[in-house]
Amino acid sequence: MVEVATLNQARSHSSQASHEYQFSFVLMTSLAFNRRHEHITCTGHPPAAHVRLSRFTPSLPQVSARLGYLEPMNERPYNYMYPPPEGVAWQNCVYDQHLVDIVDARRFPAPTSVHREGFELWDAPSQVKNFLDEDEITRTYYAEAAELAKLVTGATQAFVFDHLVRKREANRPPLTFGREDSNPAAVGRIHNDYTEESGQRRLTQVLGGEVAAAVGRYSIVNIWRSIKGPILDTPLAVCDARSLSISDLVSSEIRYPTRNGEIYLATYAGRHRWAYYSEMDRHEALVFKQYDSQVSGVARFTPHAAFDHPECPPDAPLRKHRVALPCRL
Repeated sequence: MVEVATLNQARSHSSQASHEYQFSFVLMTSLAFNRRHEHITCTGHPPAAHVRLSRFTPSLPQVSARLGYLEPMNERPYNYMYPPPEGVAWQNCVYDQHLVDIVDARRFPAPTSVHREGFELWDAPSQVKNFLDEDEITRTYYAEAAELAKLVTGATQAFVFDHLVRKREANRPPLTFGREDSNPAAVGRIHNDYTEESGQRRLTQVLGGEVAAAVGRYSIVNIWRSIKGPILDTPLAVCDARSLSISDLVSSEIRYPTRNGEIYLATYAGRHRWAYYSEMDRHEALVFKQYDSQVSGVARFTPHAAFDHPECPPDAPLRKHRVALPCRL
């Protein structure tokens, strides 16, 4: 098990060259906060040292790229995550590819907060040698991710409950919902992994009804990272939670072979502010909020989607990454 000390508490602001794999976690966190600091830290650990950029750039670098917004509809949207029954469509919804500006958050003049904008980038090296080794993931990285989530959110407990491998398809076809065959791919549809209802259900699923009933505030966060080198071809865009209205979010059904899930899709609004971190490297971790049981005053949902970087070199390695390692703090 990796000690918290192995996680560098300063945010990272640098990257290197090519990349191949990525790793991402979904974590559930039950929160008990120390509110003496603007950027809340884990109880029992020293405050995190938030490193600002070495220079201030008034005009923030950005790229323009297309993100898949849900086209407004009367029915409840659904998407199959496996080949649907004969005669049934993969989905009953249409996505508009809106061209949006996506700012490189590395150039922000001050650090973001998972409780304000909904996301933070941390320098968090891992002792995992092979992120494709399932045993090593559960043996080593689950513990590392839980400690990182507690440190970032200020929680006192963390429980990792799932993870998933994704990769960019060969020849980089148009981004979809990420699974139209047996291999999960990068998701180009704007989504939030939990809704108000499914976020509440997850607590009971992880802890059991009796224990869950005694929990006060809790949240679910994702930890998303490269598992080999810098991400060049299909980075992740995250939406600033302050630019989001709950009316922009539409509850959608995700259909699996043995169960149905529920997520939020997003409809377009010109006020949405998008950001990404250029060339995220193996030692970095992007932590972003997917649910918070506190209903006001904090970021609760952070819609996100992969996008094709317009300046990606033609010979850049295909993105491969792990996503969705759930955990509760």
